[in-house]
Amino acid sequence: MWRRLSAWIGKDSSLPLGRRGEDAAARYLRSIGYKIIQRNFVTPLGEIDIIARDGKTIVFVEVKTREEDVPTPEEQVNRHKQHQLTRVAKFFLRKFETPPAARFDVVAIVWPSEGKAMIRHTPHAFEATF
Repeated sequence: MWRRLSAWIGKDSSLPLGRRGEDAAARYLRSIGYKIIQRNFVTPLGEIDIIARDGKTIVFVEVKTREEDVPTPEEQVNRHKQHQLTRVAKFFLRKFETPPAARFDVVAIVWPSEGKAMIRHTPHAFEATF
């Protein structure tokens, strides 16, 4: 389900589209109760856009921002990307003696050059791939 981003739209339109989308996604996630742990977690294995906590669960969030919904932003999180995100998530979870529950969410943002941006959040978007 799409939601209008009016409450989460950043003021600085000079930022690249992807960065604006990540900023909006972080604000959105905070508004629904997620606690942002880290943004742009980078390792030699790849990057995770947002790592958050939803209750006791660690949530690895992939943000996809596009100007059009075809193909959908979620379709861009293909098997290869899922595998890469899984590897980076495992790297992050190594710091815990007893790893907490974890999951992968996708936040899709369609931000046309003209018009209002829309957001779609998919919790439990995919299972870890090994």
